[in-house]
Amino acid sequence: MSDNITTNESRGISREKKIVRTSVIGILANVMLAGFKAIMGLLSHSIAITLDAVNNISDAASSVITIIGTKLAGKTPDKKHPFGYGRIEYLSAMIIAVIVLYAGVTSFVESIKKIITPETPDYTPVVLIIVAVAVLVKIVLGRYVKSVGEKINSESLVNSGKDATLDSVISASTLAAAAVYLIWGVSLEAWLGAVISIVIIKSGIEMLVSALSQILGESADAELAKEIKKTVNAFPEVKGVYDLVLHNYGPDRFNGSLHIEIPDTCSVTRADELIQEITAKVYQKYGIILTAISIYSINSTDDEYAVLRKGIEEIIAGYPEILEMHALSLKKDENIVRVDFVVSLDAKDRAGIFKEAVSSIEKQFPQYSFSPIMDTDFAEE
Repeated sequence: MSDNITTNESRGISREKKIVRTSVIGILANVMLAGFKAIMGLLSHSIAITLDAVNNISDAASSVITIIGTKLAGKTPDKKHPFGYGRIEYLSAMIIAVIVLYAGVTSFVESIKKIITPETPDYTPVVLIIVAVAVLVKIVLGRYVKSVGEKINSESLVNSGKDATLDSVISASTLAAAAVYLIWGVSLEAWLGAVISIVIIKSGIEMLVSALSQILGESADAELAKEIKKTVNAFPEVKGVYDLVLHNYGPDRFNGSLHIEIPDTCSVTRADELIQEITAKVYQKYGIILTAISIYSINSTDDEYAVLRKGIEEIIAGYPEILEMHALSLKKDENIVRVDFVVSLDAKDRAGIFKEAVSSIEKQFPQYSFSPIMDTDFAEE
């Protein structure tokens, strides 16, 4: 287990280094581009190029925030925050989104001013060459930063990469506006600036919504949940895995819990060993700490239980909104049946479907008193 912990810590350190290295590359590229564009924008009286320079500065600031957020998120857990500081990365992603949004609003205001009091641009070959080079640089930078962010699951890098790609479109549109002016003598500078600003604002809002969604808490990745269940189900004694809950404490930092069904013939000693083996296996494969594994016992010898189980399964098969049944138990001395039904979150009337299914089951088995629970799959696809 200690080897596994060392391996996961090494992964975390490696991830942090990749984020910092990628962000530093972004800072250097954006500062150089901003300097060139600012000079060219002032010399050519181009509001679009000047705003593009400002946008590059905001990108550099975003990269600085990404580095700070990553460093803070990598702090060692302490008594006050025993699950670590990983969620700070979501906050840094939100701050980047706010910066992008602010840049868009500011650009829009300046563009409107230029529409009211226009200035004639003065393009030169040097200006256009620099803008063309900036387009290429931003395309390469955007793809690189986004690809690294996706590989190491860094929302901040993904946002920065998207923003850089958007910048390449902005710079390309500036070139298009210059071509229109040089060919037809029509200046679209201010109008283009307004359109660019709206695109930036839209991008900022989307980034902000995504960051807030992560902070609020999203459902676990369906594919990851499926793989975890598959791994646990591979143990011979396990007959079913249910109620998987993953608590996110930052990118790739999860604690979790789940329930397993095992035969009632399994000894307490073996059940304890099984829990330890499952915990170790899941941590080894996914770096996820299972803080709790609860057990549902399956009656493997009682014919009455078998008939009841089969009958209930046949009834709920007619309700596609009911994803599964588990935790079925029968107290024969009191004729009490306890069972959980997982009703899809996509169902329009979860409570109504649950009540209807339970009513059908009660009619089929009037000799029993049912104590059903409407359950939720927190990793539902």
